[in-house]
Amino acid sequence: MLAWNAQLYSRFEDERTRPAADLLARVALPSDTAYVVDLGCGPGNSTELLAQRFVQARVLGVDQSQDMLAAARQRLAHVHFEQGDIAQWQAPLHNGRLPDLIFANAALQWVPDHHALLPRLMGMLAPGGVLAVQMPDNRDEPSHRLMREVAALQPWAAEIGDPHALRTDLLALNDYYDVLARDAQVDAWRTAYQHPMDSAEAIVQWVSGTGLRPFLQPLPSDLQTSFVAEYTRRIDAAYAPRSDGRRLLAFPRLFLVARRPI
Repeated sequence: MLAWNAQLYSRFEDERTRPAADLLARVALPSDTAYVVDLGCGPGNSTELLAQRFVQARVLGVDQSQDMLAAARQRLAHVHFEQGDIAQWQAPLHNGRLPDLIFANAALQWVPDHHALLPRLMGMLAPGGVLAVQMPDNRDEPSHRLMREVAALQPWAAEIGDPHALRTDLLALNDYYDVLARDAQVDAWRTAYQHPMDSAEAIVQWVSGTGLRPFLQPLPSDLQTSFVAEYTRRIDAAYAPRSDGRRLLAFPRLFLVARRPI
């Protein structure tokens, strides 16, 4: 099984951190906020934004991957990190209180049953607390559609199984609003970032750290190599060079900021 690789994930850190900064900019909490959690913190790039914004807060980073946590601890020695599975995670108390902010940047798309997950996370907030979520919404983009197309072909299909079952289906934006708005004030939006990439191979490197992982995990090394080769060929055809020779990668993302009543 392929483990999360912090070094591979961080190759496009600026592009991955930009949505986290945009999400945090819409979080209306004071600078003296006491307790914030970065849920699915990865190598600590989003955690660093929280630590810089809330300098007086107890900042807790949570991730399932030991490799990601090791990178985060090296980056932010003054921040507390712990291993945890979001699907079962319960917010620990700090000085007898629940978090003022649960921040989840590009993490919840790996966790099923959002109808139950999001209200559960909202219930872990202190009164007046905020749940801030950003998720890639790119299943229908060529970058991800082509993963499923290749995975449906032999010899890879025999090892991978149903390619549509490898990632949690996101709800529509209106449905997320309905799930959260019963008990919170909600700000929801969708943005499609446009990332200039040097080559088709660069696009493949990007998704190799995230979305491509579940397709490669079931494959032996020789089939991993052939899968990536066929996928790269199709990416090269799908993303034509622009006038500067680069490929423009569209990356839609969904944002939710929900504030619990005081």
